[in-house]
Amino acid sequence: MKIIVINGPNLNLLGKREPEVYGKASFEAYFESLCLKYPSVSIEYYQSNIEGELISKIQEVGFSYDGIILNAAAYTHTSVGIGDAVKAITTPVVEVHISNTYAREDFRHLSYIAANAKGVIIGFGLKSYELALASFL
Repeated sequence: MKIIVINGPNLNLLGKREPEVYGKASFEAYFESLCLKYPSVSIEYYQSNIEGELISKIQEVGFSYDGIILNAAAYTHTSVGIGDAVKAITTPVVEVHISNTYAREDFRHLSYIAANAKGVIIGFGLKSYELALASFL
């Protein structure tokens, strides 16, 4: 099974950015532990702060991977382009968010991805990624 985690803007700052919201662990450390916990699954990781690069990666893997775990971060609420990319591919996508976006600002209640995703996991911290992975297993 081949899965990719795609993270959007500012998620490269996990562990440093707003630890009261996002926790104190870096994503890289968490990702390493996730890979060790699921050694039979090929899990890749990609992060970009640039919307077009995220769209290109979704298109690149969207017809050949078994699953995409996508945290588009702030682009979730603003990018019709990322939503369209998810709609255009055949690989199933699970949208994830570390924080409970419904407990935050109103603009974070809208997702341009959710309607075309296999599912959405919100608010379980970094555990959201493992829950998404479990949905593919």
